[in-house]
Amino acid sequence: MELEYVILVDENDQEIGKMEKQEAHEKALLHRAFSIFVFNEKNDLLLQQRALGKYHSAGLWTNTCCSHQRVGESTEMAAHRRLNEEMGFDCELTIKTKFIYKAAFENGLTEHELDYILVGNYNGDVVANKEEVESYKWVSLPWLIEDLKINPNNYTAWFSIILENYLESLES
Repeated sequence: MELEYVILVDENDQEIGKMEKQEAHEKALLHRAFSIFVFNEKNDLLLQQRALGKYHSAGLWTNTCCSHQRVGESTEMAAHRRLNEEMGFDCELTIKTKFIYKAAFENGLTEHELDYILVGNYNGDVVANKEEVESYKWVSLPWLIEDLKINPNNYTAWFSIILENYLESLES
């Protein structure tokens, strides 16, 4: 298996190096990432349930797609690549905001990311990659916000953080 690297950045999103993905998560080092929200014509959000074999947050629900940019790859290029790899489709994506967050997991790994949020619209078929995605569903934002309050343990640690940042970006 080929090693994956993440782009280490400072708080101003200036590249300061690269590191193998697992090591960066073990050391909780700040690195560049992205999160995608795809909506349909009814303004429902496409959620994915992470595959049961994922190294953390397996089986939990989260946003449409998220991952890391590769060295030499723009945020937009990475987002289109990963959306197609995970969900089996591509669509126009727009960067809405970026922010820094940190979330620790029980297995000793930590997500410490400068996260770009990209938004798109799509109404076609989803062909989820079973190695990445256990299931998926379209949900309304009001339903989702309520379910996050009632069942927070059904969602990834970062999902409520990125959703809140996305919703704040709509207000500004």
